[in-house]
Amino acid sequence: MMRLAVLVFVILFSSLPVQAHELHSSGGFITGFNHPVLGFDHLLAMLCVGILSTQLGGRAIWTVPAAFVIFMLVGGVIGLLSIPVPFVEMGIALSVLLLGIALAIDNNLPQLLVMAFVGVFAIFHGHAHGVEMPQLANPVLYALGFISGTATIHIVGVLLGMGMQRVSKQYNLMRMSGGVIALIGGYLLIGS
Repeated sequence: MMRLAVLVFVILFSSLPVQAHELHSSGGFITGFNHPVLGFDHLLAMLCVGILSTQLGGRAIWTVPAAFVIFMLVGGVIGLLSIPVPFVEMGIALSVLLLGIALAIDNNLPQLLVMAFVGVFAIFHGHAHGVEMPQLANPVLYALGFISGTATIHIVGVLLGMGMQRVSKQYNLMRMSGGVIALIGGYLLIGS
């Protein structure tokens, strides 16, 4: 399991940065699915949500990622309606930083607080994509793909978190991965 976690992090951190907000000519399901998967900032934030939910345990394993998806949809609708949200890219980068810190400190935060925390950041993630949707060839398929991609990344994060718990009962791998993600988030924040 340790080798799997190392392999995943090597793949994640050796890939070239991808600009997820560049639109492609087709705007269907696959484009929507690929958006969070190939967008490095989105990928890290959503993996962090899954791992953090595992760290909390219990019902948080599904309620925290569900809160992210619900509020991401709210943000998407806000963007689709062209309602401005300031500092969207900065909010996305900040989400990577702060979700990484939350994972690294392992402070047993209350589940409702974490749900609200991820919900706020999900609005930024959703808004970025809602603004793009009117320009797409098929916004409904794009949205379904984006939701599916997000949920898939959350599931991968939960599975990674469970694997890390098995390898290290004291959550050291989770905390270290949170620290690495927070450092990357800081770099992304400086770049935004």
